[in-house]
Amino acid sequence: KVNERFPSEFELARELGVSRATLREALRLLEEEKVIVRKHGVGTFVNPKPLFTSGIEQLSSVSTMIRKAGMEPGTIFMDVSESDPSEEDIAKFDCNNEDKLVTIKRVRTADGDPVVYCIDNVLSKNLPLGTEELLNVSIFDAIEKSGEIRIDQAVAHIEPVGYDDEASSILRCGIDVPLLVLFQKHYSEEGEMVLYSKNYFRADKFSFHVVRKRV
Repeated sequence: KVNERFPSEFELARELGVSRATLREALRLLEEEKVIVRKHGVGTFVNPKPLFTSGIEQLSSVSTMIRKAGMEPGTIFMDVSESDPSEEDIAKFDCNNEDKLVTIKRVRTADGDPVVYCIDNVLSKNLPLGTEELLNVSIFDAIEKSGEIRIDQAVAHIEPVGYDDEASSILRCGIDVPLLVLFQKHYSEEGEMVLYSKNYFRADKFSFHVVRKRV
């Protein structure tokens, strides 16, 4: 079963009726294919398969990915706050000191289990309905509600993280479950950055791929 430890090589070879050399070669191939994972000094375990996989060439919501896996998406709101932008925020959003920055922290769930921790930043002026509406509509919908802004594209950067005190605790995963952090800058059709997202995905639940074409 997933996360179950294998018997010792001696026991497994005897049970299967094969030599230890044959067994080791089979385990090597399974490890290459990420079916199993070997932890030095601990043992060999069945590797959990990601439930959700997606290409990142097109903007696709977490909800869509979860539904495609036959599960029901949900949202747990952690916090919505408004603050003055930092110097880094001012440079990132090309805004001024008078603008206000809204930070939204949410946990996305699949059939009730937390799978993604989302931290989104958007300028208050780009939320025509106010922060209260974020409880009822998606962030994309809230930004595009006025009809003046349409999110056209995003630049994404993926970074693996072994453990994060806040995110790992919220997603209920220990030090043995790595995270994938997806940083995204979302741009309008006019080229203005209107949304900055930092999403922590459980790496045992999600995998991402890219389709590359020869040029």
